[in-house]
Amino acid sequence: MIDDQDLKEKDLKDLNDICDECHKEDESVSQNLILTGFKICKSCRISKTIFPI
Repeated sequence: MIDDQDLKEKDLKDLNDICDECHKEDESVSQNLILTGFKICKSCRISKTIFPI
């Protein structure tokens, strides 16, 4: 059985505001995670929108 404490620690590690694309820390990462489900910063999100490949 999975311990609730382990789940909470894992969730907190995911909310560290570090972009998966450029690996920079930015507060927009957690905002984009809530809005889109992806851990990317504002500048990476714009570049992915303009150049989706």
